Amino acid sequence: MILLKKLLIVLVVGLICAAVYLLMDAGDNDQQSALLDEDVFLLIAHRGASAIAPEHTLTSYQLAMDMGADYIEIDLQMTKDRVLVALHDETVDRTTDGNGTVEGMNLADIKKLDAGSWFNAENPDRAKDEYVGIQVPTLEEIFSAFGDSANYYIETKQPDQSEGMEEKLLELLDQFELLEASQPEGKVMIESFSADSLKTIYQMDEDIPLIQLIDNMDQLIPSPETFELYGEYAVGIGVSAKKVDEEYITAAREAGLLVHPFVVDKLAEGEKMKSCGATGIFTNDVDAVSSLK
Repeated sequence: MILLKKLLIVLVVGLICAAVYLLMDAGDNDQQSALLDEDVFLLIAHRGASAIAPEHTLTSYQLAMDMGADYIEIDLQMTKDRVLVALHDETVDRTTDGNGTVEGMNLADIKKLDAGSWFNAENPDRAKDEYVGIQVPTLEEIFSAFGDSANYYIETKQPDQSEGMEEKLLELLDQFELLEASQPEGKVMIESFSADSLKTIYQMDEDIPLIQLIDNMDQLIPSPETFELYGEYAVGIGVSAKKVDEEYITAAREAGLLVHPFVVDKLAEGEKMKSCGATGIFTNDVDAVSSLK
């Protein structure tokens, strides 16, 4: 009889633990599955926490995650030996102590560069000794460092000059199982100013959410037909916060598109974008706008 009671107690405790685990797991999945919900406002860490750390470095990405960013944004360039690295510019001149084009340099040469000291020189009030000598990361290193603990918002830069960039990107996403059905929808989003690049990715995998970046210098609202064309392959658009207003955002939302203005570092501007109907913002300063979530 005593043994039976003990077995019942063990069984009840086990069932309670299982129920708690399932509830917690369901909560996590609900939170993650909301990434593409049009009623959720996303904070996209532009080049990581680039207001307080050297952009496109593992340190910058980690800080952004620590601050609660929904996504870390990664710009891709391809080296001469066809390795994808995180750099915004076509050249290494601005953000390292070297010079030359990324496509003209092998990874081994890029890895010799100091990608942090420039930040200390330009931002003495935010300078840190640990930034000196920091390296340019490869996309593979980023995925190795963060795995599926991060959500990734990845831009193909100059894809017309880097043949096969899209294939390389998807190969790495597959390698790190970031496109698995078990991952929440929107775990990875891919953005580009190049419609051709996005369409190439769409042809390879229709399930990856794509964002069409718009270089809108005149604040002209695209026609409904243009928005409809974007919607054939993309779930949303990215457009300069300086060139977008409520009328623009409303037109895009009515076409069924998410709208992510860039780049917003002031809370008041973020509040304005949110009130106008934007579904997220790119920001260099996640901490400054964190209350928008």
